[in-house]
Amino acid sequence: MYEVVDSIVRFTGRVFGVRTDSVTMPDGSVAPRDVVSHVGAVVVAALDDRDHVVLVRQYRHPVGRYLWELPAGLMDVSGEDLATAALRELAEEADLTAGRVDLLVDLHTSPGFSNELVRVFLARDLAEIPEADRHVRGDEEADMQVARVPLDEALAMVADGRISNAAAVAGLLAAARARDTGFQGLRPADAPLPR
Repeated sequence: MYEVVDSIVRFTGRVFGVRTDSVTMPDGSVAPRDVVSHVGAVVVAALDDRDHVVLVRQYRHPVGRYLWELPAGLMDVSGEDLATAALRELAEEADLTAGRVDLLVDLHTSPGFSNELVRVFLARDLAEIPEADRHVRGDEEADMQVARVPLDEALAMVADGRISNAAAVAGLLAAARARDTGFQGLRPADAPLPR
């Protein structure tokens, strides 16, 4: 049951691919299932000592508008530790380093058609990167805005629809829960992925 008996690749790109799998069903029939195969992503809820979270505002072409999000990037560097990838993204998008990184939550963003897995980290003990050492942003990141917003205000932005990016919503809710429980019970940054 649920065995792939055939697979046809429809598209292969840098970030994702599309294939059609023929899958056996519980009644023995075979049904086609289109699958978006994604490299995965890391996301960072960076919380400073004043209980402000770092948000970035970036243009997202598929939805045709700017979105407020958490710093994030692809799991696209072979062999790179995911916490290291998250810290790289925090440096590139928000000009910050973090002295402490914990795991907040893992998300399957759209499991009905994609295997995309997003790992959301909590970064604390933040420090500014000296201006001379900062990453030069290009493409959609060239006009990216960076803001520090009180975590409770960011939660209000989730509730009223100003933040709709799924990973940002989950990351902000998980960060608030972590804060409200005194950061107890967080998983280590290197916990195995749920694959």
